[in-house]
Amino acid sequence: MKPLALVTGVGPGTGAAIARRFSDGGYRVAMLARDADRLAALAAEIPDSLAVPCDVSDPAALQAAIERIGAPKVVVHNAVGGAFGAFADIDPAVLERNFQVNVMALLHLARLTTPAMIEAGEGALIVTGNTSALRGRANFAGFAPTKAAQRILAESIARDVGPKGVHVAYLVIDAVIDLAWTRARYKDAPDDFFIQPADIAGEVFHLAHQPRTAWSFLSEVRPFRETW
Repeated sequence: MKPLALVTGVGPGTGAAIARRFSDGGYRVAMLARDADRLAALAAEIPDSLAVPCDVSDPAALQAAIERIGAPKVVVHNAVGGAFGAFADIDPAVLERNFQVNVMALLHLARLTTPAMIEAGEGALIVTGNTSALRGRANFAGFAPTKAAQRILAESIARDVGPKGVHVAYLVIDAVIDLAWTRARYKDAPDDFFIQPADIAGEVFHLAHQPRTAWSFLSEVRPFRETW
């Protein structure tokens, strides 16, 4: 039987691209997101995929989803909660909501899935992040704190389960992802200004399959035009 990959935050961009890459790589793919109709449409396109409508910020719903799909060999936490605004302007409830999606969902995912990986002696947990995990700009007060916490939590998990055979990695995406809304926002930007979801997916797949002698924890991707 094909191994199982679980991907959270499967929307029309990066999440769908990750699901397609793992399907192409010989996996059955369980796709988690809140939009049931969109998931069903993707499941009709992607071979050996399963649509699992789920709000990852709901621990009970997340547990029920994982009990339904079984034990994955690879988990990709791609779901993201984000918001722009300075600390004096943001609704504190927004920051709390983003923390639930970005940090608490990762904690629950790890607790629910890594025990089976440890028992099997192999597996991978990959988290997609961005540069907000490394710096706090003024207008990112409702978002950056949660991504920084997410990175640190992922590192704590990695140091725990790595010696037990489970690879945990955090992928910093320092780029504007090529989506319909980003194209509308950056109308005059050339094509190579954007990072392609399929290229992000390729790096996620690579991280999940690194040899044990050369595991990465923190990895970065960015277009050559990106200032850093």
